[in-house]
Amino acid sequence: MINISSEIYKWIEEHQDEDVSKLRLRYHKQMTEELAFAILQIECRRKALKKLSATLQNKQFVFPTTLSAEQCTSDLLSAFHATLIDDGVSMIDLTCGLGIDVYHFAQRVQSITAVERNPEIAQAVKYNAGILGFKNINVKNADCCEFIKNVVSHFDVAFIDPARRGNSGKRLFALSDCEPDVTAIFNDIKKKCDKLIIKASPMLDISQIIRELPEITEIYAIGTLRECKEIVVVVDFKIRTEIVKVNAVTLDKKESIKLSFDQNDEINATPHYAIPQEQGYLYEPYPAIMKVAPFRLLSSKYNVAKLHSNTHLYTSQDQISDFPGDIFKIVDIIPFSSKEIKEFMSKYPQINVATRNFIMSAEDLRRKLKVKDGGDKRVFGCTVSNGSRQLIVVSAV
Repeated sequence: MINISSEIYKWIEEHQDEDVSKLRLRYHKQMTEELAFAILQIECRRKALKKLSATLQNKQFVFPTTLSAEQCTSDLLSAFHATLIDDGVSMIDLTCGLGIDVYHFAQRVQSITAVERNPEIAQAVKYNAGILGFKNINVKNADCCEFIKNVVSHFDVAFIDPARRGNSGKRLFALSDCEPDVTAIFNDIKKKCDKLIIKASPMLDISQIIRELPEITEIYAIGTLRECKEIVVVVDFKIRTEIVKVNAVTLDKKESIKLSFDQNDEINATPHYAIPQEQGYLYEPYPAIMKVAPFRLLSSKYNVAKLHSNTHLYTSQDQISDFPGDIFKIVDIIPFSSKEIKEFMSKYPQINVATRNFIMSAEDLRRKLKVKDGGDKRVFGCTVSNGSRQLIVVSAV
């Protein structure tokens, strides 16, 4: 990373709204290392502005590579990670990356060691720590597997964010499919730390994770209103438990929505079933809820009826306002038959299409109905408890 002068920051601010491709083309003949760095900052800030809106209020924050801007954790998720630790602890982040998690942890911890194997990124983390005013961050340019094996210090908490290997189009569902392989260095971490927090891909299978790490204390699915973003695993080496606490957390700007239960709660829950009725309500669980799959528990806890054992939608005649998901008003229920399909387009020429436990995908159903996407209504093609297939037309509450 180059020496950054005030002139560079001024140039970045003056050109921050310009097209980076045109900037590179315009200055290619007189391109210097400083100028290339400045254009890189404009590009990265643009890529990361939405997810790093808090961090990037500091105009001197720098990005070492475009990949670091694309792959970094958002401020929203990092702020949540920081709620999982106690104030004043000592900590180590074994896969530091751009350091967004480190900067959020640093606001609470006594000290944090940030391990990053890429020297350019490690240098940027150290620089940004100074720019942000943190004096409790110790950056180490090292391989985390070797570092945790050989380090003498003991830490209250370790944090690790393994990356999916993702080659050959293979579906990855286990921690051992990720790099670094947490299962391979688990015992080394256990010797040096009291607690381990693992941030993992939402594509991983939760049951498989629990099988791989039988000492898990808690597991979280973290998401927004529209997407499950990650799985977070907590292993507290001081606590022995055979029952894993499961949490689904939906992060929103207004408030966070959390559903917590243990595995026995879901096993022992008794769901009830009903066929939806017009003018009733339809409920679709948030993505983080769907990931942890408390499908029986949702029915009993919120007094909503499941449409079918394999259809993860719920219904009630009266609105249940605290249901952790999207709530819709049912405006029409249409049998999935040849006659009704032919008439559907004339009634709803533009409508959003979704399917749940149905004989075709949403895209295939849209083509069959011959409708255009859009509008303020949605149709769910789904199977209900009596085995029939229905088209449930809803509008947002």
